[in-house]
Amino acid sequence: MQRFVGSKISVPVFFSIISILAYGLLLPFTGFYWDDWPFAWIAKFLGPAEFIPAFLTFRPFLGPIFLLTTSVIPPSPIYWQVFALVIRVLIGLSCWWMMRRAWPERPRAAVSTGLLMLVFPGYSQHWIAFTHINQELIPFIFYLLSLGFTATAIRRDRPFVPTLVALLLQVCGLFSTEYYLGMEVVRLALILAILPEEPLRPRLLRTFRLWLPYGLLWMINLAWLLYYYRYGPYVSYEVTVAQAPSLLGILLDLGDSLWKVGFYVWAQILILLGRSGLSPTTFLTIGLILVVFVALWRQMLPGGDVERTPRNFAWALIGIGLAGILAGRVPSLAAGLPLRLQSSYDRFMVSMMLGGCLFIVGILHLAFRTARGRDLALAVLVALGTGQQFFNANIFRRDWQKQAEIFWQMAWRMPGLQPGTLLLTHQMPIDYETDLSFTAPINWMYAPDFNSGDLPYALLYTEKRLGGPTLPSLDLNLPVSIPYRTVTFRGSTSQVVVIHMPANGCLRVLDPARGDERTYGREPAGFVEAIRLSNPGLILASPERNAEPPFFSEPEHTWCYYYTRAELARQTGAWTAVERLGADAARGFGRRIRSSGCLSSKPTRALANGLRRRSSPGRPSPTNRVSAQVSAKSGGARRPAPGQIQRPRQISRACFAS
Repeated sequence: MQRFVGSKISVPVFFSIISILAYGLLLPFTGFYWDDWPFAWIAKFLGPAEFIPAFLTFRPFLGPIFLLTTSVIPPSPIYWQVFALVIRVLIGLSCWWMMRRAWPERPRAAVSTGLLMLVFPGYSQHWIAFTHINQELIPFIFYLLSLGFTATAIRRDRPFVPTLVALLLQVCGLFSTEYYLGMEVVRLALILAILPEEPLRPRLLRTFRLWLPYGLLWMINLAWLLYYYRYGPYVSYEVTVAQAPSLLGILLDLGDSLWKVGFYVWAQILILLGRSGLSPTTFLTIGLILVVFVALWRQMLPGGDVERTPRNFAWALIGIGLAGILAGRVPSLAAGLPLRLQSSYDRFMVSMMLGGCLFIVGILHLAFRTARGRDLALAVLVALGTGQQFFNANIFRRDWQKQAEIFWQMAWRMPGLQPGTLLLTHQMPIDYETDLSFTAPINWMYAPDFNSGDLPYALLYTEKRLGGPTLPSLDLNLPVSIPYRTVTFRGSTSQVVVIHMPANGCLRVLDPARGDERTYGREPAGFVEAIRLSNPGLILASPERNAEPPFFSEPEHTWCYYYTRAELARQTGAWTAVERLGADAARGFGRRIRSSGCLSSKPTRALANGLRRRSSPGRPSPTNRVSAQVSAKSGGARRPAPGQIQRPRQISRACFAS
């Protein structure tokens, strides 16, 4: 077993330890995000075989990968997060093995590249595990192994078998996703770099001959992509292909990509920590960075030699790295997609990671001619990368926690829904989930026995969909059809419930009969216009089975539980239940009730009386409307001016809005 530089720890074991520190510490507190939810819903309710037709109009060669993984791994977040940890280790080991095949005399460079690949800080999408394992990371492993077998074939007297394996792996990595279209440039540069020294012209000719089989496959894939995206049945992200940006725009974008991948991402965590201030996350991240640095330095220190590295090796790595970064940006740049760090757009870094890591290793070998200096710099970079990924993990932990709040408040306020109900909202106060992401868990909650037919429920953001093909207008009785891979939601604007979820407040079901169009009049116009379509009568207060969010245990009953349950009781006219919930809330949140201005000696009766007034038709009084707007905007009750006593009409919103 190859040892980690001079230590007694093997490379796979050491890579596993670093991966756990970077990605595993918060693993139990992470879940499903973004497209994970639709894919998990398909696996659960339609079965793994459904991924084949599901991807026919969207990267059709990905279907078999999804079929294979979902046949083995259950659609549960913990399993996919553990699998993601394994995949990260395999990526690091594949990169290390590829470098060992290419330069067997440079084991330290191989370990360095594998470690940097393991914690590459520009790629923050690790925790969107279900999606990115299948769509990008497994094909990426295929590609790394293909490069390794190419290097093996060059160094063998009988290259047929490793060349054949390399070609098969290239097909698996190249045809399944367009992300790696530019990575063939890395293979071409790699072949040129590892060929024996000879005059340039014959060396270039030999390089081209060795690359020719791979180049033919690459051209076939390119022709396929051009046909599929421009003339075929491709249905995806409204990507525009083959538009011609200005030459200056291309150069500026490529320069920005080189700056971000080659330099900025390695120090990004320092900037993020500076913005975070003196928070627990800041101290924990700094502590982890120091622990990893010390551990790496202690392991590397005995390893070694002080011989100088030839400059041509360093320049070769820098050249291959530059080619990999720039060519890796081409597919996403051609699609007109930005390279934006700390967002879902940094997933495009995956095709530039190898180039970025080779570039940095080349810089280290050029800047530090001895092993000790390179090891010190490497320990700093890997420690910073580990800290960055831990920082990212905490962002996804908070996102998962916020999802739990949203889904449980939905379940408390809307225990059941009539099939065919369309939920509308402006947007949810969350980063990594879209309206179509939410559609899957909503169906999981409200239709747990679904097995075929039309999709029973859907959620749309008016901010994103209004005026588009999905929701062209808010006219009454307008049909709404939403394709969802192999199923379709079919509803209409006459079967709508409008909800509002403040960033720091409780979920509301809006009702035009209660004057909510005026109450929320300062919200975006499209959302306000949608309120008149809202029909709370579609909510089933006592269904056969109450909705229950998947994977989330019911949290402690805090303020928003009492608010949402009281609103549901008000809707059904269960005033005794409203008073009881008010009494429970008063016991648990008495201090908050007093500070919010609910000064009645009988707050529960005042609550019920206030809700009764609100439930009657007609516009709210100006005073009540202002109170409700403050509550909706701030997520909390408006504190009265000194000496001011709130009227009972104001108590309902001010006391129960959070």
